[in-house]
Amino acid sequence: MKRSLLLLAVLAIPLTDAQAQSAEDDVSAVLDALHLKASEGDFEGYFGLYADNAVFLGTDASERWPLDIFKDYTKGRFATGTAWTYHSLERHIDFSPNEDVAWFDELLDNENLGLTRGTGVLIKSGDKWLITQYHLTIPVPNELARPFVALIMEHENH
Repeated sequence: MKRSLLLLAVLAIPLTDAQAQSAEDDVSAVLDALHLKASEGDFEGYFGLYADNAVFLGTDASERWPLDIFKDYTKGRFATGTAWTYHSLERHIDFSPNEDVAWFDELLDNENLGLTRGTGVLIKSGDKWLITQYHLTIPVPNELARPFVALIMEHENH
């Protein structure tokens, strides 16, 4: 019982600024590696950054891929030597109180899609951060939202 209380007390101690910065740097390094591995066509390196139960959500509403399905879907893209290239423009990272879960949002630049947004969740497994969810979206400016939604609705009705 005393050991459990001590553990709870230790978990409640906030990280120092240096510890928090280190955790943020570690998560950011995983995300940087994710983008680099994709641009290099490094299939094993890219998917080695994901947890076994990870899910990738693409820009199309139908694109919800558990890791094995996402691997199958992307294998051909990686075989070309460059799966896709995204450059991070801005990134924000936050953590759970016990610092074993991180979530992020980042604005990205892509040659084909322009400005995109990646959001997701990482979990800490031992001393390694793994992506458990990644979601790629195309931000739509508010003034274009209604006409864009009308185009989507028209497309879905055909």
